[in-house]
Amino acid sequence: MKNLLITAAISLTPFMVMADDLSEERIRELVLETIRENPGIVFEAAQLFEEQQQAQQAQVAAQVLAVERDTLERDPNAPVLGNPDGDVTVVEFFDYNCPYCRRVKPEMEALLAADPNVRVVYREWPILGEGSVFAARAALASRNQGKYDEFHWALMGLNGRAEESTVIRAAQEIGMDIAQLRRDMNAPEIEEHIQTSMRLARAIGFSGTPSFVIGDSLAPGLINAEQMISLVNQARANN
Repeated sequence: MKNLLITAAISLTPFMVMADDLSEERIRELVLETIRENPGIVFEAAQLFEEQQQAQQAQVAAQVLAVERDTLERDPNAPVLGNPDGDVTVVEFFDYNCPYCRRVKPEMEALLAADPNVRVVYREWPILGEGSVFAARAALASRNQGKYDEFHWALMGLNGRAEESTVIRAAQEIGMDIAQLRRDMNAPEIEEHIQTSMRLARAIGFSGTPSFVIGDSLAPGLINAEQMISLVNQARANN
């Protein structure tokens, strides 16, 4: 990191040197002398480095979105809420044991109530332990009983962690066939969905939940309904 900041600082120093005229060691000495005389240059260099990193990440993300758009938005193996024929797709990567994902629940409900032309694609991304994996598998399996929507909101509203016992209790409360649910949880399409979520999240550069893809925008972290609506409107305007 120190070397990277020194490299960035070179571009901010008030003099120019030619590599043929000075050794690398002497260039470093001059840069360090400049830093000692102008300490604020370190913060400028750090900011420049941060901006360069963000620009590179944005470029990589744009390339991934171009390649993976169909998988993100039209994967037949991913649950869809809202309007299935909506003109803007919101993709959410989430974990049932993520407290921020649970806080997104009312925000997502507000978005769906405010905009009837939004479709939401859910990417189950269980990264917070075995309970998360069990919950994700159960939720995906519930599609075979036509219960995903109801079950999803029930799991998001759990008190305490999503574990096998609490997930099964939630399934019972909404009238699901538990024996069928347990069988369906082992179907190959369940594992395929989870592995695809892992691959897409890594490729995009997401590091935690919740994370959203809305049009060409990436929104890692907790966002509220107003922010979602703004990004949806932006995506709609770009269509």
